Order: sequence, then C-alpha cells, then structure tokens
Amino acid sequence: MKYIVILCDGMADEPLDELGGKTPLEAARTANMDSLAKESEIGMVRTVPEGMAPGSDTANLSVIGYDPREYYTGRSPLEALSIGADMAPDDVSFRCNLVTLSDEEDRYEDRHVLDHSSGEISTEEAAELVKALSEGLKQDGYEFYVGTSYRHLLIQKKGKVVELTAPHDILTKRIGDYLPQDEVLRDMMVKSYDILKDHPVNVKRRAEGKKPANSAWFWGAGTRPALMAFEKKNGVKGAMISAVDLLKGIAVGADMDNIIVEGANGGLDTNYSGKAQAAVKALTEDGYDFVYVHIEAPDEMGHQGSCENKITAIERIDEKIVGPVRSALEAKGIDFRMMILPDHPTPVRVRTHTSDPVPYLLYDSTGAVRTADTYSEKTGRQTGIFEEKGCRLMDHLLEKTI
Repeated sequence: MKYIVILCDGMADEPLDELGGKTPLEAARTANMDSLAKESEIGMVRTVPEGMAPGSDTANLSVIGYDPREYYTGRSPLEALSIGADMAPDDVSFRCNLVTLSDEEDRYEDRHVLDHSSGEISTEEAAELVKALSEGLKQDGYEFYVGTSYRHLLIQKKGKVVELTAPHDILTKRIGDYLPQDEVLRDMMVKSYDILKDHPVNVKRRAEGKKPANSAWFWGAGTRPALMAFEKKNGVKGAMISAVDLLKGIAVGADMDNIIVEGANGGLDTNYSGKAQAAVKALTEDGYDFVYVHIEAPDEMGHQGSCENKITAIERIDEKIVGPVRSALEAKGIDFRMMILPDHPTPVRVRTHTSDPVPYLLYDSTGAVRTADTYSEKTGRQTGIFEEKGCRLMDHLLEKTI
C-alpha cells in the first residue's frame, strides 16, 4: 500500500455573494476530486488546536501527525531547518518577510502593509535585497539568511522569543500598532525601509509596474524544534514535495526527504504537473511509501483577496495533480490511499488564516466507500464525520482499511 497527501494550502473558504453563495472550492471545476468523492470518506477535521494561532505551521504539523501542542516551537525555526541555518538551542529565529508598504506617509509607523509578499517577488531579486539588509543592519548576535521568494530569516544568538504580528494579518492596516516592542527589531524594520526603498531591484520593479519590496517585517519567533522521525513514528518511508521553506523544514525536522521540483515556486504559476510526476516517481520507482504534496497557491490567492485566482489554483490542482496521480497509480496497478485537504481556511474576504475546521477526502483504491457525492466544505459538514484532533488524521490515513 502506498500513501499520498495532497495538501491544498488555504483552500477552504466561506460562501461568497459573488459566487452565488458558493465557496471557491464549490465554484471550481473539480471533476477529479468529485469523482474520488463518490468513492471516499468525506469529513471535517480541526487542524488548528483551540487557542493556537491559525497558520500553515501548526496546521501542517497536525496533518503530518505531530500534535502542535507538543511539538510546535514557532514557525521560523522550521524554516531555518530547511535552509540550513545553524541554530543552537538558545538561539531564536524570526521570519523576515520582504513586504510592500505604502510610501505616501512621512512616518514609518503611519504606513500600511499593501502586500505581505511584495507581489511574490522572485528569489533572485529577494537575495539581493536580503544582502543589502545584512550589510546595512549588521550587528553582533544577528544574522540574515536567504530563503525563498519573500520568505527569509533572521537568527538571534541567545535570543528571547517575543510576540510579533504576521504581516498577512494586518493587510491595509496602519502598522504603528503592530510593530515589535523589542527595540532592536523595531529599529531594524524602520531602517530597512530606508535601505530598500530606492534599491536598484526596487527601482527596476517599479519601472516594470511591480510592487517594491520596500521593508523587512519580522514575525514567527521561535526556538529549534525536535520532531520524532516520521519513519520511526509511522513505519513508512516518507518524502515531502513543496516549494516553501516551512514545509521543507518540517520534513527536515521529521527526517523525511525533500524532493525538489524545478519550477515549483509557491505561486499561482507553480509547476503543478512536475509535482504530480515527482510524487508518482517517488512512490513507484524511488522506494517511498508516503508522499506529502504541498501546494501553496490557494493560500497566496486568498491572501491577495482574489476569488478568481483562488478558483484557478484549485482547478489546476484538480486537473494537473489529483487526476494524473490517480491515473498513474491505477495504471501501474498499485494499491494506494490518497487524502486531499487544506491545512486551514484562507478566506478571500478576510485575506488571512482562520481556525475553522476544514474538509478532508480520504480515498482507498482497495475499498471504496461513499459518504458524499462531491468534495467541499458543505459536504464535509453534512456527512457528520468530524475529527477534533487533526494530528490523529495521519493515523487514519495509514490504516489498512477505512
């Protein structure tokens, strides 16, 4: 038996008037998911424990089978594992987003977060900006690390975990009420604007009609995590396919292999087909029992408040990943269990994460069941199947029968 999770980041949503009361998932053309639904268990799962902040960190830990209350030590340390940052037990890491702030105000604190991703800036451009920050903000005990796209890191030696606000939670809001209380971090952010606003990379981006990455934004502080090895915990050899450092870091922490797909970038134009092909190869040729395929695009489109593009992302996942993976495994005569779900909702209305339960689909090629005709938030609720602890869903997937 082979096992695969297709994790559609932020896919769950709310009914929207512009869609006639449907969610983006309901409005999307998802022939492959709906075909699977007719032979699958459909239910709801709470991936974010009560009282914890909704995020891809806590939610994906849950889905992969690690209780966030036991294993979670912060978001950025997981990303630090991915990029190979050297963290001692008493070091603290911070996510460093390259964000777009408004530029018409005189004072830094009066500016607004226009885009938490600077228009999904490329990693190549971002690397130049992070280099400028590293040189311009250099001081003992702090070190910058380049990540992917807008997602980067700052490591503080012998640091202290402090409460910080995620930029995607305050889109369009005045930033003054959300700046760090820590004077060093706050001062770095203020100075970062002066360093970046007229950097050649941003001059070029403005000339091309793109959003400038004109400020650093620190959040997600934490210390180095210690996850039990996935194979030791579950008895199956696993691999991760993702474009984002957070998921790669979870894999490193869980001693899973990361499979890198060329052209996978975490955006709407990611290499969906390449991820599907890599997943099939991992399961059929490379000796893996379990593959976790993470697709960031629905989440990014939710943060952008784009209903149309979120639907497009869902349709591409259905067409280019769900259908091809199922067809390829069936063609090879391999028994498999497939689970499809979001990690959390990212409603286009609020443009950030929420803690609501999400729908899951669990298909077993050897023993079909039928609990619903389609896969959506509504049908997930209608079945009455509900898992309160998301970290138990992995055990359910890895059972031999539904």
